[in-house]
Amino acid sequence: MDNRSELLAIALRLFAARGYDAVGVQEIAQSAGVAKPTLYHYFGSKHGLLTALLEEQHAHLLGSLEAAAAAGGDIQPTLDRLLGAYLDCARARPDFYRFWLTLLFAPPDSEAFEPASRLYLGQQALVERVFQEAVRRHGNMRGRHQRYAYTFIGLANGAAALLLSGRRPVTPQLRRDLLHQFSHGIYS
Repeated sequence: MDNRSELLAIALRLFAARGYDAVGVQEIAQSAGVAKPTLYHYFGSKHGLLTALLEEQHAHLLGSLEAAAAAGGDIQPTLDRLLGAYLDCARARPDFYRFWLTLLFAPPDSEAFEPASRLYLGQQALVERVFQEAVRRHGNMRGRHQRYAYTFIGLANGAAALLLSGRRPVTPQLRRDLLHQFSHGIYS
């Protein structure tokens, strides 16, 4: 593994375990076995490291969401594919997803808020488009796409948090139940 990749992997592990603000550049560099100037060479700053880390990790999630949304069709199978993409990401990249969830609640004036918010808004726009396209079949959804997207993403992140906690498995039945309950709200 090259220095850049090693720094990203270690930063992700440390940020997921203790939070962005609790981890310093010196600790990341030391854990990677490099000097701080090496980290600065690749990323310019801790904020640059965070931005690179989020863009790289989030690209996998966004790619899965785009594929799930692009398949088109009726809204129910599309929502199931989208929920599956969120859960698959949480399973495959638990450190990223744990860290991602903490960033969604970062204070707006924190250093971590802007890069996380920008990526979240990309997810939001993608899910909104799914609901906008569903209006053709379900006219009662007109004008509600933003609200539906917020609540759907919240549902997906809640299910991912449940999965990551290990307290209760997200079984196929629970997944169906969550989508069924969500659907009652969007069809009324």
